[in-house]
Amino acid sequence: MFGLEPHVLLLLLACLVAACAFEFVNGFHDTANAVATVIYTNALRPWVAVVWSGFWNFIGVLTGGIAVAMGIVYLLPVESLVDQNVYHGIAMVGALIIAAIIWNVGTWYYGLPSSSSHALIGSILGVGIAFSLLPDSHNAAINWSKAGETMASLLISPIFGFSLTIIMMFLLKRFVANKGIFKEPHKRKPPPIWIRLILIATCTLVSFFHGSNDGQKGVGLIMLILIGIVPVHFALNQKLNPLDMRDSLNKVETVMGKINPAGLSQADSQLLADIRTQTNSLDQIFAGKTDVKQLPESARFEIRKAILLLNNRAKKLTSSDKLPLSTVDRTTFEQGITEMRAFTDYAPWQVSFMVALSLGIGTMVGWQRIVKTIGERIGKEHLTYAQGASSELIAAAMIGVNTQFGLPVSTTHVLSSAIAGSMVANRGIKNLNPQMVRNIALAWVLTLPVTMFLSGALFLLFRAVL
Repeated sequence: MFGLEPHVLLLLLACLVAACAFEFVNGFHDTANAVATVIYTNALRPWVAVVWSGFWNFIGVLTGGIAVAMGIVYLLPVESLVDQNVYHGIAMVGALIIAAIIWNVGTWYYGLPSSSSHALIGSILGVGIAFSLLPDSHNAAINWSKAGETMASLLISPIFGFSLTIIMMFLLKRFVANKGIFKEPHKRKPPPIWIRLILIATCTLVSFFHGSNDGQKGVGLIMLILIGIVPVHFALNQKLNPLDMRDSLNKVETVMGKINPAGLSQADSQLLADIRTQTNSLDQIFAGKTDVKQLPESARFEIRKAILLLNNRAKKLTSSDKLPLSTVDRTTFEQGITEMRAFTDYAPWQVSFMVALSLGIGTMVGWQRIVKTIGERIGKEHLTYAQGASSELIAAAMIGVNTQFGLPVSTTHVLSSAIAGSMVANRGIKNLNPQMVRNIALAWVLTLPVTMFLSGALFLLFRAVL
C-alpha cells in the first residue's frame, strides 16, 4: 500500500486511527454545546438529543467544504512540512495528535468545556516552534500570518458570543409577551410547542455548524498526516491531471512578464524574482511531457511546493500599491493562481467520511459531564428557555460566519460565553458562578501554552528517537 515498508505503513495507520480518535473525543467533548439546552429545558430526551446532534454533526462534516481544513494545513508551511525522511513526518503528526488528545481527555474528565480547536492549533504551533529549534532547520516553521488570523478568530468569537447574547436576551424581554420563557423549566414538563421547536432548531444549527467547522479541523489534521507521511500520493489532487495546470501557469507568467523590475522596490523586485524562479521550476517539470504517465510520481510534491511558494509570493507582491498592473492583468494573475491552488487544496471524500463518522459517533458518547457544567454551573440559576434558545442561536450564527470565511472557531468557548452572557442579561454579573467561570477561563488560558509545550516536547523526543 502506497509502496511503504510494512512498519512505516503500520505507523501511518496508527496516526490515522489516532486522528479519528481525536475527532471521536472532540465529538463527546463538544456534544454538550449542542444538546445541553434541549436536555435542560426538556425539549428533547437525552438519548434523542445526542443521536439527533450526532446525525447533524455527520452531515455538517460532509457538506462543510475544506476552507477551514486548508487553514489548519497551512499553519505549518510546506517548506517545513516534509523532507526526505518519512520518520520526520511521523514525528510531527504523532506529536501534535497525542498532545491534543491528552488535553482533550483531561479536560473532559474534569468536566471543563475546554476547546478542541485550541488544543489542535496549540499542538500544531508547538510542533512548528520545536522544529525551528532544530540545528538543521533553515526555514520558518509556522505561517504566522495564518496563525494570526486563526488566533484572532478564536479570541474575538467568544467576545461577540457573550455580547450578542445579552442583546438577544434584551430583545426577547422587550418584545416577547409570554414571560414564561424566562422562568426555570419544569423538571418533567416539556416547554410550549413553539419554544420547543425553536430549541430543537437551534440545537440542530449548532450541531450542523459544529460539524462543518470542527469536522474540517479533523479533515485538515488527516491531510497533514497523509501529506507528511505519503507526500508522493497526496501532494496533489489525484482527480486532476497536473499537465492541465500549464494554461494557468501561462497566465501567471504572461502577467509577470509585463513587469519591469527596475521600477520596483528592492523587496518587490526580490518577490518578482522568486515568482519567476517558481514558474521556471514548474516549466522544467512539465517540459516535453504529453501524458501524465510521463510525469514522475516524485515530481508531484515538487509541483505542490512550487505552487504554494508561488502563492505566498504572489499574495505579497500583488498587495503592493506600486505594482504597475492593470485591473485586467491583476484579475488574470489571481485567476491563474486560484486555478493552480485547486490542485493542492483538496481532501478525498474518504477523509471527510472518516472524520464525519468519528465525530458523529463520538457525539453520542460521554456527553453527561460537560452537559451538567453548561446547564447548571456557569450561572447560579437553572438554564431557562430564553437563555437556551438565544445562546444557541448566537453560537450557531458565529460558527457559521467563521466557517464561511474559512476560519476555525471554538464551539465550546462561543457557546459557553453565550450562556454566560444570557446569565448576565437575566440578573447581572452577580448571576455568574465565579468558581466555574474561573475554571473555564483557566482552561481557556492554559490550553494553548500546555498543548504547545506538550507537542513540542513530544516532537523533539520523537525526532531524537526516529
